[in-house]
Formats: sequence, C-alpha cells, structure tokens
Amino acid sequence: MIKLRWAQRVQARIGPIIGFLPEQVQRRLAGPPITIDGATLAPDMQILLKALERRGGILDESPGRLRRRQAIGAIVANGAPVHIAGFRDLEVDGLRARHYANAKDAPLVVFLHGGGFVFGDLETHDRLCRMLCKHAGVHVLAIEYRLAPEFPFPAGVEDADRAWKWARKHAHELGADPTRIAIAGDSAGGNLSTVTAQTYAGTPDAPIGQLLIYPAVDYEGAYSSKELFAEGFFLTRAASAWFREQYVETAGDHDANDVRHRPMAAKSFAKQPPAIVVTAGFDPLRDEGEAYAAALAKHGTPVVVRRFPGLIHGFANMTGVSRSANEAVLEIAGMLRMLVAKRASTSAPALQLLG
Repeated sequence: MIKLRWAQRVQARIGPIIGFLPEQVQRRLAGPPITIDGATLAPDMQILLKALERRGGILDESPGRLRRRQAIGAIVANGAPVHIAGFRDLEVDGLRARHYANAKDAPLVVFLHGGGFVFGDLETHDRLCRMLCKHAGVHVLAIEYRLAPEFPFPAGVEDADRAWKWARKHAHELGADPTRIAIAGDSAGGNLSTVTAQTYAGTPDAPIGQLLIYPAVDYEGAYSSKELFAEGFFLTRAASAWFREQYVETAGDHDANDVRHRPMAAKSFAKQPPAIVVTAGFDPLRDEGEAYAAALAKHGTPVVVRRFPGLIHGFANMTGVSRSANEAVLEIAGMLRMLVAKRASTSAPALQLLG
C-alpha cells in the first residue's frame, strides 16, 4: 500500500478545495487567461498545470518510478469517495480486474484504462469507473492489461481481446444484461477500445457502443493540435514519443500502419458500433480523435463528438480536484447512459458535434 508523505497529504486536502472554488477566485489564482485556437483554458486546469509543472516531466523516469508517481498522483487527485452499490476485484482470464456493480440486468461496460500503455491500473482509474457506474447506470468491468516496455505491442491488444471475450461469456454472472455490452477507454485505453470495436465490427460479438475519451488513434498522422499543444499542456510531444517508444518500438520490427496500434489506418470503417468520442480543447490528441469520429460517420456509424474546449488531456482523472473535469465526466456518463439504453436507431444522425 502506498503511503503519502506529509506534503502529499497536504496536497490531497488542499487540491479539492482549490479545484472547487468559485471560478472568479480560481481566475485570480490562475493568472492571465490562456486562449489558443479560439478556446480559453479553464482556470482550474491552469492551476493544475502549474502544479504538474512543479512535479517535473516523465522523460527522466524509469517505467517503475513513473508508475509509482502516477499512483500517488491518483490518490491526491481522487478527492472524496464516490459511493456505488458494490465492487469486487476478480481475475479475468489471468488479468486483474474490478467489477463495479449496478442493478440486475443493467448494461455492462468493459473499461480499458489510459496511461500511454506504460502506466495506469485499477487504482488510477477507480474514481472514473465509479462515476461511470453510478451516473450512467451501468456495470463497469475495469481491466488491468499488461504494460510496456515489459510487455510491448501487441500485448495490450491481446489482453483487451481476452477481456472482451470473457465479458461476453460471463456478463450474466456479473448481474449484467449480456445483450448490452459496450467498450470504453481513455487515451491508450481508447486506442484499445477502437481496436476491439474494429475487430468485431459487423459480427454478433460486436459492442453495442463505444465510448472513446481522448483516444490515441493516429500517432503517425499530422494534425494541427499536435503542434498547437506540443508543450505546456500535460501531454507533450516528447512524452508522446516516449510512450510510443516503450509500446511499439521496443516490440522490434513493426508495420507503421498496423491498425492494431494505428486504428486510423483501417481500410474500412463500415459497420462500427455507435460511438461517443470525447476530446479536450487543449489536447494534442484532439484533432486525431475528431478525425476518427468523422471517418466513422462517413461510413454510416452514428457518432456524437463532444469537445470540452477548456480542458486538457487526462481531465477524466482530475475529477476530485477540478470542478470543470467533474462536470465533464458527469456529462460523459449521461451520454453513455443514453448510448447503452438501447441499440441506436439506424435513422440517427450520422454525426453530432457538441461543444
């Protein structure tokens, strides 16, 4: 069990207080507004970025030290507990997992965490999964897949597939509706979710929907958001390259267009499950996520794109210390509730842009 030092315990107490102060007070603490590409950074995000800057970057960290630091950061950022009906840890085909329970025969969401394929676990995303469970009215099955560089590509893909097959087979044992199972993930987990959806598209085993929170889907592509937010907004260009090196480059020879790590390179986007694609206005992954949504819509998939203009990459893990992040995740949960309530109508609009 991780024990916090005195300074970290202080941060854990102060963070939620600052994060939920009135916006005008936060603005005075944050300093002059930052406006880029027509959007203004939320003041609580600006304050958080200052705190993250003091912690230093990731490039001088070993994967082990990075995981420990991120685990501590998750404890600090979690805030007050989110109460749900119940949860339990279990094993899913050899993988650690956690089931967040809801009402009998409620839909099931298989959740794959983010972390650049290098860090992230059941604890770092515990609060997010609890919020989705409670406010979307779903069972959540969170999966702890193997991490790079110890287990590089395609280990994450293989684990996501094993988890999906297990969920399809055992949903009823979890108390969930086996006919309503969706896939969801953030960042790297969003990548694995798209791969799973692509793998089973058009088959009886396909997810009924996919929730992609700032998904990493096209590392090779050139997008304006990668240039606009290359530095200073949490996920830097250098950090993205480092994550890529740990996950893909250490695997040896690879095809740069392998859809199992570059979903945007798919030859066809037909017959994909209905999707919610969430992006952040100050995220280098913003444009590739929205380009992926457009590709889905072009081939007939109902897609809702929700851009949160004032937020940064990783905001879904900041709900305990940020009002704007907390409100965003509550909205995401509401959209997820609608996505899994029933199968999308074929007459639904091909693309809805929100935010």
